[in-house]
Amino acid sequence: MTKNKADKDETEKPSLGQRIWSEVKFFTGLASVMLVFLTFIWGHYKIPSESMLPTLEVGDHLYVSKYAYGFSRHSAPFGLHKLPFLKEGKIFSKVPERGDVAVFRNPKNDLVMIKRVAGLPGDKVKVHRGRLYINDVIIEREPIDNYLYREHRGRKIGVDVYREQWPGEKESHEIYEQTDAGNLDDTETFIIPPQTVFFMGDNRDNSTDSRATLGPGFVPFTHLIGRAEFMMFSFKRCAKEEGLRCPPKRRIMLRL
Repeated sequence: MTKNKADKDETEKPSLGQRIWSEVKFFTGLASVMLVFLTFIWGHYKIPSESMLPTLEVGDHLYVSKYAYGFSRHSAPFGLHKLPFLKEGKIFSKVPERGDVAVFRNPKNDLVMIKRVAGLPGDKVKVHRGRLYINDVIIEREPIDNYLYREHRGRKIGVDVYREQWPGEKESHEIYEQTDAGNLDDTETFIIPPQTVFFMGDNRDNSTDSRATLGPGFVPFTHLIGRAEFMMFSFKRCAKEEGLRCPPKRRIMLRL
């Protein structure tokens, strides 16, 4: 009788409470791992606007290296940066490189944005008649194309496409210019303060960046979230039309 009772106990199913507690522990552990991963290692972001065309298309999905610039409360996902016990400051802080495509939190309105690092602490940056100057040296640009593209609001926009390479940048990048006489094509000379970064969009006449009154201004290192490393995939497509440029159909796993 004793042996049979032991066999019965060994095969007895866990109670409902035990099963629920087991599931709670599993999903709590999974959520903890994901939170650590999304806070300290990689972040996933989707491009909502044309400000970084032609480098990034609307609908592109990116993976961002969060350890590239160190960690602050702005590294936390899901709005957790607003928790009152998280203080300003940064650990393992690293200075970005000019030309990096970086994700950051706008210090003026708390929005997450993505732009290209144009100015580092101590740099002088200005735009004059559509041409970019960094530390009083004009950045040469090579014309490579011109075409129409459709803005997400439906308008057709005509742009000239140029290739630029900034001082210290490993590879060149492309930019759009609608005109050299736009609202942001003649600016003051910006002198970048310590521990801050100056950002510009690649779509020069369609980017609310550090040049603009309503832009993020000088962005503190603490507000840097990470460096965009890969464009993983994109869902944005447009119908082919005569003379209208559309994103390439196959945009998967592109290194930025």
